[in-house]
Amino acid sequence: MSKTVALDLGLVVAGYGRHYIVETPDGERLICHPRGKKSDCVVGDRVRWQAAGDEGVIEHVEPRRNLLFRQDEWRIKEFAANLDQILVMVASEPVFSESQLARALIAAESAGIAARVLLNKTDLPQIAAARERLAPYRAMGYSVLEVALKAKPAEARALLDPLLAGQATLVLGPSGAGKSTLINLLAPDAKAQIGEISKALNTGRHTTTSTQWYWLDAERTSGLIDSPGFQEFGLRQVDAQQLPGLMPDLRAHSTECRFYNCTHQQEPGCSVRAAVERGEISESRYRIYGEILRELTLTRR
Repeated sequence: MSKTVALDLGLVVAGYGRHYIVETPDGERLICHPRGKKSDCVVGDRVRWQAAGDEGVIEHVEPRRNLLFRQDEWRIKEFAANLDQILVMVASEPVFSESQLARALIAAESAGIAARVLLNKTDLPQIAAARERLAPYRAMGYSVLEVALKAKPAEARALLDPLLAGQATLVLGPSGAGKSTLINLLAPDAKAQIGEISKALNTGRHTTTSTQWYWLDAERTSGLIDSPGFQEFGLRQVDAQQLPGLMPDLRAHSTECRFYNCTHQQEPGCSVRAAVERGEISESRYRIYGEILRELTLTRR
């Protein structure tokens, strides 16, 4: 009779292709590889692994509470798992893409993960325009936090520390929004962790090319997950018919349409279009809805 091998539990804190960094319950980190050819782990996964020399082999992934997807121009990717919340960063400068913001929030809604918007660089003169563009998101119930990470770091910490305590938080946002500044402010040993991983992988590649987990406290109860800046955020994992239900402003009106399968484009008796005409749904949000709907419809033909 073969002997059953007891598998160790670990947390995936970084991934590079088929190389994963797994952290043990006592805080040690080691390189692990998945069993077989398929790489189906993401940062935030709890995995069972066993030692293989100086490295480890991931035998299976524990059941996930949630899983966030993101699509680039090539394929849909599993992105991060077991999240408590998502922090979508934008800034007053450079001008942020509302379409990218909306897509990130839709992805969070689709995965059942709470999301907040973090507006950075409130010390710049462009802040008034940025606030105006975010007004519809405040109106539909999203928490919009404001910080000046470089100009007022102490105030930013006072605001963010309680919100991130005891949570696994993924930070999303385009390049230039201030994600690196946020990580360096809240996770003082981030550079040391980057160095450890680079040394372990024998590479100098910076971790902003990958997703990376940082602990914010010595007790390792608060995790902040950095992600590469994105220029696009596809949503092919979303069903076109479910899209209105993932946009709170549209959801509030879509159930009142004359037809149960209304696409909110040309149908008579559409409560969503009536809400747009009354100013209860912003023109930009309705335009973004139409843009994403067309993408999802085309990809399923």
